[in-house]
Amino acid sequence: MAELNSSIILLLVVLISTRLLSSANSVYNIAEYGAKSDGRTDSTKSLLGAWQAACGSPGPSTVHVPAGSFLVRQVTFNGPCKSSKIVIRIDGTLVLASDLGRVGGWIVFDHVEGVSVYGGTIDGRGASLWACKATGRRCPGGATSLTFRNSKRIMISGLTSMNSELYHVVIDDCEGVTLQGRHGISIGSLGKGYDEEGVENVTVKTTVFTGTENGLRIKTWGRPSEGFVKGVVFEHAVMQNVRNPIIIDQNYCPDNKGCPDQNSGVKISQVRYNDIYGSSASQVAVNFDCSASNPCTGIGLQDIKLTYGHSPAESSCKHADGTTSGFVVPPSCL
Repeated sequence: MAELNSSIILLLVVLISTRLLSSANSVYNIAEYGAKSDGRTDSTKSLLGAWQAACGSPGPSTVHVPAGSFLVRQVTFNGPCKSSKIVIRIDGTLVLASDLGRVGGWIVFDHVEGVSVYGGTIDGRGASLWACKATGRRCPGGATSLTFRNSKRIMISGLTSMNSELYHVVIDDCEGVTLQGRHGISIGSLGKGYDEEGVENVTVKTTVFTGTENGLRIKTWGRPSEGFVKGVVFEHAVMQNVRNPIIIDQNYCPDNKGCPDQNSGVKISQVRYNDIYGSSASQVAVNFDCSASNPCTGIGLQDIKLTYGHSPAESSCKHADGTTSGFVVPPSCL
């Protein structure tokens, strides 16, 4: 009987220990995998090694990027993972290796679930590529700094993205994505391809834009497409000297190539703006430049207060229809 009781107690201890082990948070510091914080040594393999360890962990895990500057080349973090909760904690700066010719993504997460990125800075070092493009020469397309694709339950909070070669953050074919502490948002460019799928049910809230070219923007190519945008909510946004605080541009056509004199086929509907206030760097603070063949419908403006200098700003509407409620400054053109 005593032996039986001892066996039961031992079994319980093993079960409890296993449960505690699976629930404990395992931390994988990239410095322990050989990463150097000098901004010159390639730390790509070290970062990938820490990710693979975290991904294979049976419980919650953390990839830690300590203080310092870490050089990282293009890298993809693939899932699915055993761990259903992985935190990428960045206390330092990830710096893109400066060699022209990149396309696609710099830091890419693919088929992951339950991944959160907190704090820190990613530096795309795009100045050399921008200089190339400024000369009018034929230059590489550049790399998006951070991409999540085919993923679920994603959190990005307090991350600073600077000097991106192309886009700062791209979310592609994901579910349950939360972004906190960001300073720019653009839906688009959409409709470059005729069979492109639509975008729907997007909410952007509690954002601050400081000195940016655009604030809350939807942008589509001025060419035929079966795409659409619907069910979008922009709310609780502060604009500080933003050139285009609220803008829908359906005539995007860089260098007038491939789409001159064509109307956008992307149908935009049910887009709501609520509690947007602050200052505009241009007189036209609200600009709805919609498609002549597919006008914007169901646009809603509520409690908008945007100024230009010491005066109310202006609004401009082309092929747009909607409603206003509450106080709206500048006066609505819908």
